[in-house]
Amino acid sequence: MTRSSSMPRSLALVAGTDHLGPPATVSVVIASYTEARWDGLTAAVRSALQQDRPPLEVIVAVDHAPSLLQRVRRELPEVRAVANTGTPGASGTRNAGASVAEGAVIAFLDDDTRASRTWLADLVRGLDEVPGAVGVGGRVSASWAAGPAPRWFPATFLWAVGASYEGMPGARSAVRNVWSENMAVWRQDFARVGGFRDGFGKLDTSSAPEDTEFCIRVAGATGRTWLYEPEAEVVHDVPAGRATWSFFVRRCYAEGKGKAEMAALDDGTTLADERGHALQAIPRRILRDLAAPLRGDVWGVARAFTAGAGLLAAGLGYAAGLSAARLPRR
Repeated sequence: MTRSSSMPRSLALVAGTDHLGPPATVSVVIASYTEARWDGLTAAVRSALQQDRPPLEVIVAVDHAPSLLQRVRRELPEVRAVANTGTPGASGTRNAGASVAEGAVIAFLDDDTRASRTWLADLVRGLDEVPGAVGVGGRVSASWAAGPAPRWFPATFLWAVGASYEGMPGARSAVRNVWSENMAVWRQDFARVGGFRDGFGKLDTSSAPEDTEFCIRVAGATGRTWLYEPEAEVVHDVPAGRATWSFFVRRCYAEGKGKAEMAALDDGTTLADERGHALQAIPRRILRDLAAPLRGDVWGVARAFTAGAGLLAAGLGYAAGLSAARLPRR
């Protein structure tokens, strides 16, 4: 069960000649909601402004936080600040930023990410070179606040902390979906489907996969595909509170529940990528980890146990989500 699966697929359907026109202009949108993440927000803004391929503009969208909005306008005059006055949450906030974007392409970052200097060039190159692409997503590397990744943490579950996980493509590939913390999409296609689904996504304890749902919906509406470009890298901060076993289990449960909710919203949504990861990549890694002590890695058994617990939690969450979806609405 993956946060936003990105399994490799053939590029045959989207291959084509390079665009003959000039490179696309890009608006970068960064969603934020609390002054507690001010340092992360400013780091994200700086990384967007210092790109080798400069964006047309950087937009900071603020989710129902007037003091934060005023601080952005006061201390970050080089960006365009906009308020989300609609439904609270990540989806509505990103939509608010996108609504004022002027670039032909909208690229998204989060306020706890930092983009590499070549991020935008690498990300948008796929749109310039592959006419059949509706959007592109890139690699997300985890930066753990407490130091290195916990030795008990299975690499196949790095999606649980918002990072690229073992089993994702190593080269540009056509995929079902990408992640909103590192995403670029044609603005006209974003507008065509109304952007992210309003009211569906991350808010308080809810963690529905709004980026997966959006990608599936826009691909269905356009008949085109998404690309994963691992060269386009951002770093995602992982706070110490997310480096715990209890968070890991809760996050896996929430992911399973969110995927069930997504499937209930969109008729015909397939979770084949999630099933493939759960039934193939994760079991293969569990077997390798169980044998790891023979190679001197005593933490292998702990990683295998954690992966099994993650699968169970995601399955229970999915079952709970299905049950809730079947209940009559009042």
